[in-house]
Amino acid sequence: MLPITCLCQYQVSFPGLGIHDLSVSRIAFDFNLFGRHVTIYWYGLLFAVALLLCMVLAVQQAKAHRLKGDDILDFFLLMIPFMVIGARLYYVAFEWDAYKENPARILDITEGGLAFYGGVIGGMIALFIIAHVKHIKVHHLLDYIAVYVPLGQGIGRWGNFFNQEAFGINTDLPWGMISEGTKSWLTGINPDPANPLPGLDPNLPVHPTFLYEFLANMIIFAILLAVRRKSDKYPYRTMFSYFLLYGLTRFFVEGIRTDALVFTMFGQEIRISQLVSLAMVVISVVFLVVLAIRDKQREKVLVSLQDAEDTGLLMLFGPEKPLQVDDVVIVEDS
Repeated sequence: MLPITCLCQYQVSFPGLGIHDLSVSRIAFDFNLFGRHVTIYWYGLLFAVALLLCMVLAVQQAKAHRLKGDDILDFFLLMIPFMVIGARLYYVAFEWDAYKENPARILDITEGGLAFYGGVIGGMIALFIIAHVKHIKVHHLLDYIAVYVPLGQGIGRWGNFFNQEAFGINTDLPWGMISEGTKSWLTGINPDPANPLPGLDPNLPVHPTFLYEFLANMIIFAILLAVRRKSDKYPYRTMFSYFLLYGLTRFFVEGIRTDALVFTMFGQEIRISQLVSLAMVVISVVFLVVLAIRDKQREKVLVSLQDAEDTGLLMLFGPEKPLQVDDVVIVEDS
């Protein structure tokens, strides 16, 4: 485990923007409850706010998308524990050396340690359960919920800012960030702090990757809102659009982060999230292309059937017998 000191208070600066010594605390507020001191951290508070906002929006907009608000509420209530457990187990699985001597630390998430892709796995399990129990088409629920994922992610990323974690390598861009947190981390991961590795100088600003993901996720959220309007006509397109757009974002961001989860293969360190992101992009592109081809073929069939109807060929089949081509069926109204 790296000898990194976790602070509660940081002085954060963005030298290129003329912002210096911005006081940032990991703690949002604390209070006494029945004689016990309770501390609320920004990381957990923002996580809760993100979930609550997404839940409220999803429940409110459910009826417009032929879903029941109660079903969406049930999904969120099931998803939250599944997502947290999945995110934590995913992180711990790749950082086991830091927990094996004291497994009880696995239950402490106040300092972070939640991996997004693990949360996605947990959330997907909850979604399939709800779809089965509530008799909802899986693609309908997937396309509907996918829109809110980047909104929640974007808000949650500010928790990384308050924790001063999940940042990138050195940068000379105007928005480069530096604090006690960045200095402590970069000092700890350098074999020889006096001669820092390229891009890992503790005395230089770093990429605020939390900000990159926040901005990207807000853009993705806006795009998915537009895509979802046609989700009934194009099933799965919203979901795969999310995987494609976020996969591209995460692949880039993960490439410059200094705290990426890694595993070793053939003597080379592989960034896990970057590998998963690449797989997401490839799979999404393939499926989106297949879906586009299928939709185009269906449109051609519909046009052909309409032409046939206009020329009177449907009369050959009689008013009670539908004309069927592949999976497209046209039935004459009586």
